Amino acid sequence: MLTTLRHLPRDARDTLFVLAVIAWTILPHAAHLAPWCIALAGIILVVRARLALAGGALPSRWTLAAVLALAVGLTLASESTLLGKEAGVTMLVVLMALKTLELRARRDAMVVFLLGFFIVLTHFLYSQSVLTALAMLVAVWGLLTALALAHMPVGQPSLAAAARVAARAALLGVPVMVALFVLFPRIAPLWGLPQDAGGRTGLSGTLSLGGVAEIANDDSIALRVRFPGAAPAPEALYFRGPVLADFDGREWRQRRGPPPFGDATDAAPVLLGAPLAYEMTVEPSRLAMLPTLELTPDRPGAAPQLDGFNARVRPEGDWALDRPLAERVRVQAQAWPRHRLGAQASAPRLRADLELPPAASPRTRAWAAALRSRPGLRDADAPALADAVLAHIRTGGYDYTLAPGSYAGDAIDAFWLDRKQGFCEHFAASFVVVMRALDVPARIVTGYQGADPAPVDGWYVVRNSNAHAWAEVWVAGQGWMRVDPTAAVAPDRIRRGEGLPPRAGLVEGALRNVDPALAAQLRALWERMDNRWNQWVLNYSRRQQFDLLELLGVSAPDWRDLGVALGALLSAAALAAAGWALWDRQRQDPWQRLYRRIGERLAQLGVPVAPHEPPRTRAARVRAEVGPAGEPVARALERLDHLRYGPRAIARPDRRWWRQFDAEAIKLHAARVPPVAG
Repeated sequence: MLTTLRHLPRDARDTLFVLAVIAWTILPHAAHLAPWCIALAGIILVVRARLALAGGALPSRWTLAAVLALAVGLTLASESTLLGKEAGVTMLVVLMALKTLELRARRDAMVVFLLGFFIVLTHFLYSQSVLTALAMLVAVWGLLTALALAHMPVGQPSLAAAARVAARAALLGVPVMVALFVLFPRIAPLWGLPQDAGGRTGLSGTLSLGGVAEIANDDSIALRVRFPGAAPAPEALYFRGPVLADFDGREWRQRRGPPPFGDATDAAPVLLGAPLAYEMTVEPSRLAMLPTLELTPDRPGAAPQLDGFNARVRPEGDWALDRPLAERVRVQAQAWPRHRLGAQASAPRLRADLELPPAASPRTRAWAAALRSRPGLRDADAPALADAVLAHIRTGGYDYTLAPGSYAGDAIDAFWLDRKQGFCEHFAASFVVVMRALDVPARIVTGYQGADPAPVDGWYVVRNSNAHAWAEVWVAGQGWMRVDPTAAVAPDRIRRGEGLPPRAGLVEGALRNVDPALAAQLRALWERMDNRWNQWVLNYSRRQQFDLLELLGVSAPDWRDLGVALGALLSAAALAAAGWALWDRQRQDPWQRLYRRIGERLAQLGVPVAPHEPPRTRAARVRAEVGPAGEPVARALERLDHLRYGPRAIARPDRRWWRQFDAEAIKLHAARVPPVAG
């Protein structure tokens, strides 16, 4: 393949290289854009490559206009708009591919390069992972190499030489890049659009049973957490997410706004014992909420602080944000594992947590009434009733599985009395219905439970497979008490704090079959690298910028201090660049310097040449002025012309050639000058 490329004409070789770089730059978008977009871009690039190899004519502008109109129509059909992120990136990819069919001049190439750099930026709207950064680093290097080739119009410089020029240019910009990264003001969100929740989470703002026959266990990371002191036991790691209290018979939802009765102050928590300090890095999600360790109150020094977000704690104890969490955030907070939430709740407020739709789950409600009529339970309190229901789950033949099959009709009745197969949502929702039927206030809490057993760089990894649902019942004098029905049927799930293992992909599955220990080590290595990338690069925040200025001696730094520091660094860089340019003025292009020295030698031989004349023209002048005696000098000049403009053109003059030419010129000069008489 490389041999074939070396023997191609330069235009064809350079075009194929540019097309390969464009394909590499576009390819990661295959995971986000409509399939037709990637297919159309691929077809256009293949057609352009065939035209480059065959030396065929480029299509007419009418053809390009027709393809563009087709792309606009397909974009409207798939995205329903020409505005927004997906539609904009789709059109940008198509325009990038179409522009390659207009590569006639350097101006067209420059447009392609600029579009390529812009497409590189669009990838970070979807992902800011270390893999995306590495892939785009290669793309930028390729685009810079193509740009360097476009500025080498003479001869046929190698791709390796252009790649070295591109690498040197990129390295020269590293100090400026680092300065901008460290001091440029952080404006959140940096890459995510405000309305864009690019991430995926195991949580949902609602809960509905029956429609999902099988849930895929998402093994991606939801958050990382670390503790300054000893870490809690896995069964104590409950991260509180949306609390679902409103039930319409099919779906559970968060309660909208404050309840129309009662005083919000009666839900304020009573904090007991010492707080537990923790720090989290939370991945993006589609929810306007922040999972927090139970129970994180709204008090100074304990409440999570998020730059660019307004966070508030709801009466139910979960934290709501003013918009979806479309970017990775890092927060510090304090939790009180021992607490009383809503201990002073009024009867009117609790009435909402007893409501069940009249026609919902009739058989389950009848079962609850029968339970209540048993001896010893007629006047039992909430804890005793909860224990009785949990005992039924432990002994009633229930099975914890992620593939329970779909439930038709009333899903609560079908699960509780018939199929008895489900995951945590089935157990939590059915438990809450039973408790409400027993006249005990109850609600569902969703969030995460547990973490990976071994920390990575001191951080415990909580995955989307740790997403969990449990219940809370209200106990007089104690408030809301956590009850986890899943622990009754799958105690190991809670005790170890680990979700069911997900299905392995093709590569991971093969590695597990060959060497499970190696697969685990590779996974841990990758997550360690990903965690360091997140902590050191993506989570570099305004607070860390101010901390850096404080280390440099700035007291109480603010935005103005950041601007002064950044301006000083950029001014120093500009002065350094000006000094470099002044020094570089004294240098001369090595080819021009060589031509000047050749002209001086030929002038000694009586051969006049103009500064702009190439070596081949100078060789002809030597033959015309000197005759056969100047043939060695003329042949040397022709060799130089081949080195400079031939298929194997070199970037800098060859010193060996100059030594040989200089020796021939001195020999000819000595032969033409008569000896001086003594």
